[in-house]
Amino acid sequence: MAADGSTVEPIWERYPLIASNSCARRWIQSCVMLGLAKNTIAAYMYAIEGFLRFALSHSVDLRSVSRETIAQYVGELRTQPRRTYANVVRIDSGRFLSNATLQQRLTAVRLLFEFLVDEGLLRTNPVSRGRYTVSSRFGANGTQGLIQKFHKLPWIPTEAQWMALLAVVRNEPMRNRCMLALAYDAALRREELCQLRSSDIDPAHRLLRIRAETTKGHRERVVPYSATSGELLRDYLRHRRSLGGDGPALFLSESPRNYAAPISMWTWSKVVRSIAIRAGVPAFATHTLRHLCLTDLARAGWQLHEIARFAGHQNLETTRQYVHLSGRDLADRFARTMRNIHAWRLDALACVPAPAECQ
Repeated sequence: MAADGSTVEPIWERYPLIASNSCARRWIQSCVMLGLAKNTIAAYMYAIEGFLRFALSHSVDLRSVSRETIAQYVGELRTQPRRTYANVVRIDSGRFLSNATLQQRLTAVRLLFEFLVDEGLLRTNPVSRGRYTVSSRFGANGTQGLIQKFHKLPWIPTEAQWMALLAVVRNEPMRNRCMLALAYDAALRREELCQLRSSDIDPAHRLLRIRAETTKGHRERVVPYSATSGELLRDYLRHRRSLGGDGPALFLSESPRNYAAPISMWTWSKVVRSIAIRAGVPAFATHTLRHLCLTDLARAGWQLHEIARFAGHQNLETTRQYVHLSGRDLADRFARTMRNIHAWRLDALACVPAPAECQ
């Protein structure tokens, strides 16, 4: 859905198999009409296009897909290399599709078949939840899904990696330094950062209004930013006036092709990727600064509900991972335990010179 509330028509030319399949196309159109985020639609379309390509190569029609077909599809996904490493041949290289990507691809396929069942085109969903492996160890109902989930903590840079990143960032243009500062300071997602407007800034109180239509959960929030970010923002606004952009967007492109146009999420991703490569920290991405900020807040002793409100999380479990990542909960318990053990050991040691007195 566009920022003004209107729907955004998918670019069907990029997904010819979906465009030519009436069932898949109808499902995507229903997702668009329901107002799903543009990135979500794009992820669904990429996943379904891949599944239709698999079905075509196996001469299988959507209405004749069986559980065995889905198992074959999952098997092929597990051996599919990431696009960055298309020439990988070793399965133990760690460069195949991540667990999260596998889950995302399968979720899109499952939702497509749920749509077909609801429409009366199929009797059952071949990608049903947890009907393949029965065991008391898995899930509340004793079943395990097609792909086992691994819950990994977000990646954040070490101090050495952070210093390497800073060395590169110091030489970045004013706009990039300002965007990086706000991304960390206010824990902004890529979409929230790139779609900021000049009217979203309250410089008198150093506050940012994150509009609902730009957020993942469609919930508006107001977050503070520091005096340091305020100085960078002031300098950038002065520079922005020289670009001649008269639109509402805060951050503008300075490339000759899109001069003074609002910066796109893809352009920003390329900027951050370039910084990561030059710093020798390839894992650094647009979302890393958000992860780092929330982890630092947990380290500083913020309560769970405070971090959740700051981040715009609807589910506290999403927030809890940053507390775990900071090690604060374990560190506090460890400190309390060690104090007791420490006191006991000291008492015991004090009794060594005169054991009779300690009886």
